[in-house]
Amino acid sequence: MFLAAFFLAAVAIDPPPRETADGWLILMHPDDWQRFDPGWVIAGDVTLDPDKPTRLAAEPVKDGGVWVNGPRGRLPDLYTKQKFGDCEVHVEFLIAKNSNSGVKFHGVYEIQIIDTAGKKELFGGDSGGVYPRADVAKGYGYLDQGVPPKVNAARPAGEWQTLDVVWKSPRFGPDGKKTAGARIVKATMNGQVIHEDVEVKTPTGGNWDKPETPTGPLMLQCDHGPVAFRNVRIKPAK
Repeated sequence: MFLAAFFLAAVAIDPPPRETADGWLILMHPDDWQRFDPGWVIAGDVTLDPDKPTRLAAEPVKDGGVWVNGPRGRLPDLYTKQKFGDCEVHVEFLIAKNSNSGVKFHGVYEIQIIDTAGKKELFGGDSGGVYPRADVAKGYGYLDQGVPPKVNAARPAGEWQTLDVVWKSPRFGPDGKKTAGARIVKATMNGQVIHEDVEVKTPTGGNWDKPETPTGPLMLQCDHGPVAFRNVRIKPAK
């Protein structure tokens, strides 16, 4: 269970390597992110809270490789300090029952993470989907259905899952005008292909009308419910 004292959450940990021999940047260093809230719990592992499965249970340890977004499951989103263009991303995550998270390229194009294991009819708001555009001024009503995953590859809450994405950023001409939309070259969740050669025509959710750029930060959504991350890494294209 979570310890009452949270000063351990921000304790210095033995850092993992910053880069692998084949070019992956390891993003499990607090200083890789614009704001790493002191409420994060650094743990060795995490499970569903046996008394309340909509929460996660973890104990801080000095050299843990698992990040848990606090006892309430709501902390400020993580944005990398570095901006990226074309890249590959690997994220391992675990969510509580009914929880919600996501991975956003450039901070605005989201692949959804949510507790929808076993669901039959899918849309972009289900786990692995490209999230729909939404009208913030009208109660966040959806403007489209997004792009559903090819299959429902989501595992039940409380199990570790993987998301791997090959990402191609939008292209712009010398005049700054967009010449090609962003594209998911390939995405797999838990080893199953969920997207291939999918154009992401605009940013997603309430960001849909924001200006697009050739590079941007990677974002992990941490303010919509309990989520844990481990082995987060990115490989910029050369």
